[in-house]
Amino acid sequence: MIEAPDERRRPGVSVVVATHNRPEAVRVALRAIVDQSYEGGVHIIVVFDRSEPDEGLEMSSGNRSIRVIQNTRTPGLAGARNTGVLAADAPYVAFCDDDDVWTIDKLGRQLAALGNEPAPTCVTGITVDYRGRQTERIPRQRTFTLQALVRTRAMEAHPSTVLVDRRALLNDIGLIDEEIPGSYGEDFDWMIRALQAGPVRVVESPLVRVVWGDSQFSKRWQTISDAIDYGLAKHRVFHEDPKALARLYGRRAFAQAALGNRAEAIRTAWRAIRCAPAERRSYLAIAVALRLVSADRLMDLAHRRGHGI
Repeated sequence: MIEAPDERRRPGVSVVVATHNRPEAVRVALRAIVDQSYEGGVHIIVVFDRSEPDEGLEMSSGNRSIRVIQNTRTPGLAGARNTGVLAADAPYVAFCDDDDVWTIDKLGRQLAALGNEPAPTCVTGITVDYRGRQTERIPRQRTFTLQALVRTRAMEAHPSTVLVDRRALLNDIGLIDEEIPGSYGEDFDWMIRALQAGPVRVVESPLVRVVWGDSQFSKRWQTISDAIDYGLAKHRVFHEDPKALARLYGRRAFAQAALGNRAEAIRTAWRAIRCAPAERRSYLAIAVALRLVSADRLMDLAHRRGHGI
């Protein structure tokens, strides 16, 4: 099919919104997407995961539409996102979590950036909203590399900021990995593959408000530990950088400490320290394991600064 000139200048975007029992928040997220100042087509696919689809969300007006479907793949975030991707048909795919909110110029600025410097993927910065306290987290183009990503995770390149060429997503990068335990860290795994497949363009502005404090993973420490083990086995790149390896060992040690597995936590923390003595998560894990401070207390302090553990 030959594209019309307007489709080439303002390509359509399919926005995948995976949702699970957040009826009020998802409506706020959808309104922000529909209200984008971008003049091209914006077609939203709301994927209900392990919950009853709300067909009342569906709409079509001009070049804006909302379609509601059920997750037909693996239960969880990864399967829901993949269900949406495979139902999408626009040249570009974007993701938005059901409790996040885009600024009105988010898509327009990303597509303008890709028009100036083509790349398969584009991300932006975020504003972290934790209990009313807001912190900006902005990735920088010059430092957004594979090495930096595996070393720091770069949480500011949040999945709700991602805009990706659908052909690259289905081919060179690949779908979300549905084998990751509990879908924990599926965005990190995907971003590693995105950077391995080609450059990622960065719009250095906070164009998404991300709400923290109500995460489905906040207390699922065993899932977090299992997912870290999965990532370590999957990605050789972690083992090529002692600091990257130490960060993951430190996070795993913290999860084990939060579970009350004192010996395993301390053993894993020492592995982190041997890789990189300055890895702070290892010392935090030891403090939790020795019951000097609670995991919840440290998580709260980190979130107040717009960070995780």
